[in-house]
Amino acid sequence: MTTSGAEAPAKLVVQRQLDAYNAHQLEAWLATYHADAEQFLLHGGLLASGRKAMRERMMERFDDVALHAELLSRTVMANIVVDHELVTRTMPTGLAVIEMICLYEVKEGLIAKATFAMAQPRPKS
Repeated sequence: MTTSGAEAPAKLVVQRQLDAYNAHQLEAWLATYHADAEQFLLHGGLLASGRKAMRERMMERFDDVALHAELLSRTVMANIVVDHELVTRTMPTGLAVIEMICLYEVKEGLIAKATFAMAQPRPKS
């Protein structure tokens, strides 16, 4: 599949975001988002608004040495990017895997809005 000129910046910034996430580089991850970006849980409301709130929400998670997102598939439509991922992280009950759909809306080369659908965590085997 080829990427049009409009789709390329969206795909690239979302990939930079994923790379920073997997490298546990919080500031590089935040730099892929607009200063006033919003993150939502699908049908669950606002998770964070703005980089300060996102930093506070993710700081502890980025310290988790097990944190890793495996990209299963990606769909790009203009400025919308949809990733299907398996995220490994440490939960209070131990190492777990969470299947996620991550929908990113990109404006002016940065992520303006992210919405996440998450399955129930399952123990990592």
